[in-house]
Amino acid sequence: MAKFTSKTIFMKLFNRAFILFLVCLLRYSSVNAQSTPMNKTSANDPTLQNNRLKIDSIDKKLIALLGERERVVKEIGIYKAKNNIPALQADRFKQVLEKTIEAGKQEGLSATFITELMNAIHKESLRIEEEIKAQK
Repeated sequence: MAKFTSKTIFMKLFNRAFILFLVCLLRYSSVNAQSTPMNKTSANDPTLQNNRLKIDSIDKKLIALLGERERVVKEIGIYKAKNNIPALQADRFKQVLEKTIEAGKQEGLSATFITELMNAIHKESLRIEEEIKAQK
């Protein structure tokens, strides 16, 4: 039987929350504004409004998690800059991608979606690390 430490439980929860955030982020990024105005019936529907409030709350948490992730990326970027380590670590990204694709499958998310999402996150992480390296 696998032993679950608080760290592994946290990482599982973090990964799930992060994937959920990214799903919401990508779905919203594909639609910048509604193409048709809401009708008054749907705008006043309490169930719909309640679920929208839940999504807003989740989105806020996802942004906070992304911010937390990028603060860790900055710490890594500082370490890499001090030790002359290139920002791009292809093997590490491959590991991250494989783990997140698997976690995404467990949440019913496609490998294509997870790959696009992680590529976007990785691109931002590399930008941050390169910015730190340029300040060195």
